[in-house]
Amino acid sequence: MNGIIGRKLGMSRFFGEDGLVSPVTVIEAGPCPVLQVRETAAGPSVQLGFGAQKAGRSSKAELGHAKKAGVEHAPRRLRDFALGRDGTAPDVGAVVTVDIFTPGDRVKVTGTTKGRGFQGVVKRYGFAGGPATHGNTRYRKPGSMGPGTDPSRVIKGKKLPGQYGNVRHTETGLTVVKVDTERNLLFVRGAVPGPVQGVVVVRKQGKRSRYA
Repeated sequence: MNGIIGRKLGMSRFFGEDGLVSPVTVIEAGPCPVLQVRETAAGPSVQLGFGAQKAGRSSKAELGHAKKAGVEHAPRRLRDFALGRDGTAPDVGAVVTVDIFTPGDRVKVTGTTKGRGFQGVVKRYGFAGGPATHGNTRYRKPGSMGPGTDPSRVIKGKKLPGQYGNVRHTETGLTVVKVDTERNLLFVRGAVPGPVQGVVVVRKQGKRSRYA
C-alpha cells in the first residue's frame, strides 16, 4: 500500500537525536480496513475505510458493502488508492496501519483547508492595499480594475474579493519523522491542510515534485 486515511490531531515539536527541533503535525492514521479491490487499466485500485459510522446513520447499501469485506460497522470515510501496474494489492478484509511508513519517507498529504468565508483581496491574495496615510479611505481596497476605454469592463479572472478557503489542497514534500504503531500516530514534519480533527489522506511520494 502507498497511502492511508487519517485525522489531523494538531501540531507539536519533535526533538531529534542530533538535538534539532522540528515542527511536526500529529496524524491519527488508520487502522483502515480494505473494503474493495478493483482491477483497472492503470493497475489495482484499493478502497480503504476509516472510522465507524453509527448503525442508525448507515444505509443498507453501506452496511452491505462493509459486510462483504467482513467489517462490522460502515466506515465514516471511503477513499480509493491507485497502486499502479507494479503495485501489489492487499486482500479484502485486511487492515492497513501506519507501519506501511518508516521514518524518513517523503509523503504528500491531502485535506480540505479551513473555510474563511468571504474575504477581501488583502487577505485572499496578499495585496498591499492603499496608502495608510491621513485622509485615505482605500486602505484595503483592490484599486484600479483595468482600462476604462477598451475593453470598458472587468476582465474575467481578475483577483477580486470572494470565498476563501474550504478547498481540497495537497501539501507535498513532507517528511515522516516518527511512526507510533501502538497508538496509530504519524508524526510528519511541517504543516498539513485542514483544521484539527479534519480528515486527511497521506500518500507516499516516490520522487521529488515540482515544489518539494
